[in-house]
Amino acid sequence: MARRSMPILRQLCNFPSSNLTPTRSVTYMPRPGDGAPRAVTLIPGDGIGPLVTGAVEQVMQAMHAPVYFERYDVHGDMDRVPEDVIQSIKKNKVCLKGGLATPMGGGVSSLNVQLRRELDLYASLVNCFNLPGLPTRHQDVDIVVIRENTEGEYSGLEHEVVPGVVESLKLITKFCSERIAKYAFEYAYLNNRKKVTAVHKANIMKLADGLFLESCREVATKYPGIKYNEIIVDNCCMQLVSKPEQFDVMVTPNLYGNLVANTAAGIAGGTGVMPGGNVGADHAVFEQGASAGNVGNEKLLEQKKANPVALLLSSAMMLRHLQFPSFADRLETAVERVILDGKYRTKDLGGSSTTQEVVDAVIAALD
Repeated sequence: MARRSMPILRQLCNFPSSNLTPTRSVTYMPRPGDGAPRAVTLIPGDGIGPLVTGAVEQVMQAMHAPVYFERYDVHGDMDRVPEDVIQSIKKNKVCLKGGLATPMGGGVSSLNVQLRRELDLYASLVNCFNLPGLPTRHQDVDIVVIRENTEGEYSGLEHEVVPGVVESLKLITKFCSERIAKYAFEYAYLNNRKKVTAVHKANIMKLADGLFLESCREVATKYPGIKYNEIIVDNCCMQLVSKPEQFDVMVTPNLYGNLVANTAAGIAGGTGVMPGGNVGADHAVFEQGASAGNVGNEKLLEQKKANPVALLLSSAMMLRHLQFPSFADRLETAVERVILDGKYRTKDLGGSSTTQEVVDAVIAALD
């Protein structure tokens, strides 16, 4: 009876059956003026940085994305980040950055660390996930590493006590530990993630990492719908390379986060495809999620075969941060199509394509 009545009902309502398929005509409702182009500070950086940031510029132009770049030349051997660059990021609120090489030893401090401190970019986020069509040892990997970005071993508090003896201080505060824990749980809550894992070495550094764990535990009580657990950093590394699919969101102090993010990136496909960003209350800097020393790879630079995928996906994160979700979706979909097709891949992904060939393929794959 119900089956017979359906055609009659359609006739009465004057609805052809094809129109009964539900559609969503509105996916994002902007406020007036939200479509105005946004200024973004651009730091091409060192080594392969100009090559991959140039790739992003080409794709943004091809998409007619509502952003324009204010370019500044900054290099890792400078004493400090120029003041006009800092002011540009403070004005624009958003920056896209290539890698900045950090000199080994000597008295030159890392400009990456300077930027994070100056702008209080307290949270580093790296998303490590399997890309369809890219063969890896492990499947079902989708890990978000959220790393405290302003203190810990990166505080730069070192001095020579006596000749031949150097003391390096690790600084952990309750304030910074609480706010990174809050960010991790809030990220998990807003992105429908199920679990947050705190990475630590509190069995040895009982006061410093103990304070970090205490802060994470306090914040965890406010999110009863999200599972919380803890893991010692050395066991964490072993579990990552043996069973990475068990992890979801990971929250870490500064140094551990760097190690964990690069390890997770290697498991999920390599540093060349992992996006990331550094965010604070007011500003955000987007860059390749895990660098693992490829910034200064001269051979990649000479052959112009640097992988632009990581920074392209980071720029998609940036577009979503700027509330341009449809442009972010288009860019991510185009990159995924190129990876899945497999015809254009750089050497680190098993291919022989140049950076420009990958960029041309991504542009061709745009809807």
